[in-house]
Order: sequence, then C-alpha cells, then structure tokens
Amino acid sequence: MTVALMWEARAAEGRGAELLEWVGARAAELPRKPLRSELLRAPEDRVLVLTWWDAAYDEELPELPEPGTGLISRPVHRWRFESLGPAGG
Repeated sequence: MTVALMWEARAAEGRGAELLEWVGARAAELPRKPLRSELLRAPEDRVLVLTWWDAAYDEELPELPEPGTGLISRPVHRWRFESLGPAGG
C-alpha cells in the first residue's frame, strides 16, 4: 500500500522564503526517506509538502514538525491519504 502525507503551513508575514528554507532542512533530516516527496508553494506564503510511503495506512511515519513560534501564521495542517492509483485509470 502507498500512503501519502500532506503537510501545509502558512508563513508569518514576510517570512515565506525562511519557511521554505526551514522545510527543506527539516525534510533532509527525516530518519527515513519517502518513496517520493514534493515541495510546493502558493500565494500568501503557503508551503505544501507531499510525501509518499510504502506503508500501511496507520503505520507510524516520519513527519515534518511544527515550525517554531513566529515563523508561521497558524498551526500546520496535516492530512494522510491512501493512494488508489492514477485518476481515470
């Protein structure tokens, strides 16, 4: 089974570049490497990290931590999904 983890944060005003740098450093420190990972950004200094794992849905997996106070404007949002394969196929 493949499990996808989503981690999304919104940077505090003017700290988008710093949040991107922080996320990159924390992703490099994960104790296990995912099958695949992707870093995305959106307006309003939002940062999204997607990781895919060969794991059971409820297996404990390494996740990015919560950034320190002042770097984000709200708590991190996290979601876990089971991959069902390509859309439309």
